[in-house]
Amino acid sequence: MSVHSKLYEGKAKILYTTDDPEVLLADFKDDATAFNAQKRGSILGKGNINCSISSQLFQQLEASGIKTHFIDSPNPNQMRVKAVKIVPVEVVIRNIAAGSLCQQTGIELGTVLKQPLVEFYYKNDQLGDPLLTRDRLLLMELATAEQVDAITHLALQINDFLKNFWHSCGITLVDFKLEFGLDSQQQLLLADEISPDTCRLWNTAEADPNRRVMDKDRFRRDLGNVEDAYQEVLQRVLQAVEIKS
Repeated sequence: MSVHSKLYEGKAKILYTTDDPEVLLADFKDDATAFNAQKRGSILGKGNINCSISSQLFQQLEASGIKTHFIDSPNPNQMRVKAVKIVPVEVVIRNIAAGSLCQQTGIELGTVLKQPLVEFYYKNDQLGDPLLTRDRLLLMELATAEQVDAITHLALQINDFLKNFWHSCGITLVDFKLEFGLDSQQQLLLADEISPDTCRLWNTAEADPNRRVMDKDRFRRDLGNVEDAYQEVLQRVLQAVEIKS
């Protein structure tokens, strides 16, 4: 597979075209950003770790019947993916109150929600990725009503699967972000990545609110040991996958 030109560079990945117009190469970077890229840094080995974790989780989801853009991982920090047109909406699923949910509602950190909360955010850095109502999303024609329903259904399915998977790793899935895209047949596929960059993950066996953090909050909140936490998540994922197989 020959790689052609750079198609797009985001905060965490670079996408390249290949000799197959239906296939792209995603290159995972060590760059780290927070607060809409106002805070910038680097996490050693993050590209390899996030690519490996995402590759494992996409394969697990595919095996459970969820269609994703994942094809394979030719190198530790690279993933071949199906070319999709990304729906410009970030889908956030919350199981436990944390982050902006606490800040905007006053709900106490760590409150277990009675049912998962699905939220939509407009993928637009200039506007600060604002929270959208369903009606605003439809008004802006970011997706059709049918697509919103399908995305919501898929997000809850993925949440059920990931909650159980992370539980088998001794990790509590607090909340996480998903992105979806449409392939050339207009089929909705799970895209982007699933990693400590996009999930809020707590060590289930740890009660201390700082020590339990195993995700990008360690970088956001200057908690230290960021690389160690990411590496620990990868090791637990690989162990869980090995046990399942």
